[in-house]
Amino acid sequence: MGCDRNCGLIAGAVIGAVLAVFGGILMPVGDMLIEKTIKKEVVLEEGTIAYQNWVKTGTEVYRQFWIYDVQNPQEVVTNSSKIKVKQRGPYTYRVRYLAKDNITHDTEHHTVSFVQPNGAIFEPSLSAGTENDTWTVLNLAVAAAPHLYPNSFVQVLLNSLIKKSKSSMFQRRTVKELLWGYQDPFLSLVPYPISTAVGVFVPYNNTADGVYTVFSGKDNISQVAIIDTYKGKKNLSYWPSYCDMINGTDAASFPPFVEKTRVLRFFSSDICRSIYAVFGAEVNLKGIPVYRFVLPSMAFASPVQNPDNHCFCTEKVISNNCTSYGVLDIGKCKEGKPVYISLPHFLHASPDIAEPIEGLNPNEDEHSTYLDVEPITGFTLRFAKRLQINILVKPAKKIEALKGLKQNYVVPILWLNETGTIGDEKAEMFRQRVTGKINLLGLVEIILLSVGVVMFVAFMISYCACRSKKVK
Repeated sequence: MGCDRNCGLIAGAVIGAVLAVFGGILMPVGDMLIEKTIKKEVVLEEGTIAYQNWVKTGTEVYRQFWIYDVQNPQEVVTNSSKIKVKQRGPYTYRVRYLAKDNITHDTEHHTVSFVQPNGAIFEPSLSAGTENDTWTVLNLAVAAAPHLYPNSFVQVLLNSLIKKSKSSMFQRRTVKELLWGYQDPFLSLVPYPISTAVGVFVPYNNTADGVYTVFSGKDNISQVAIIDTYKGKKNLSYWPSYCDMINGTDAASFPPFVEKTRVLRFFSSDICRSIYAVFGAEVNLKGIPVYRFVLPSMAFASPVQNPDNHCFCTEKVISNNCTSYGVLDIGKCKEGKPVYISLPHFLHASPDIAEPIEGLNPNEDEHSTYLDVEPITGFTLRFAKRLQINILVKPAKKIEALKGLKQNYVVPILWLNETGTIGDEKAEMFRQRVTGKINLLGLVEIILLSVGVVMFVAFMISYCACRSKKVK
């Protein structure tokens, strides 16, 4: 009888030990299996989860616009006073609903090439008004004229055309015209052939961004989705030195196994440069744990604060010997037009930039850019890209519409918020195929280890207790 009991206790302890060891072994083996599966599924080739989402995003992407309506146009023109603005919006469009086009695979170099077609569909239910809402905004053609034609004689000629067309520094335009284009009356009078269509996003519909060539990750998973060339080149030819490099991915995904310490680099054709994001917080998105990466203020800092930014500084009046910060001159990328990019409401910009503008309220929550990245796969499951488009306006003695100005203005035209969040169906699929399996495996490992250890300890204590009784 005693032997049976002791044998049973020893058998129980052995089973416990085996379970604990099995649970312990399953951890590295399970991690290896997960890693192998993820590496297979994030490669950009037909049949993988990544490829399916990459060709056509499973996320509905919206671009909201807020227009800066100028309240005191006459005061500004006459007295060079502060520009008072009120933001109007949002006016919402659905974008990125078209699948990538002209996809070609280069199996020798392990790359995929494509173009991203552009399209925008107005969404009345998500907008504050209609596309025909009319606001007072900067006259884009008049403001750009002295930058594009610095010659005094040419400016005298342009001035006569501006007066003849009854154009001024400001104009009344509908939302649709401002965004997608209108025939400018002043440019229509210019005697030699030039494009008379003016608008912040002219042309947009029926155009495409690219060609992009990205690594498929087939031979090296740490390279997956990283851009090799853009429009056939590895550099942009807009900036000096390393600022001109095309770094990282297009931000839709990143190489897998993302650590919090990693700096996520990506290229945005909207701002004509590569930029980066750093870890901000852990977030739960529809039951999926994600890492939120945010664009830090240092990305927009002056070279005085961040020496790495020296090659983004342009020696124009605005730069104040490169001490002003928070705005980026992308004129070279926009055919010489005086276009400046910033965060909305001049968030993280130096006070001198916003000083001549009244009515701005920068706010970190509403105006910063972030990416919510699922760390195991590297997929971006939610994002908010916020940008403001501004035009530099300088006094011009030969152009009457700008003659009364006594200072430079970086005039905000509009700001946009482009957002996308993984849909419920895709989130469910993601939980089942990725996070669910990993969580289940983790749970099995913990249960086996815990049960095994508890059994081993309990049976060994019982066995020892029985032995000591017997001895007594």
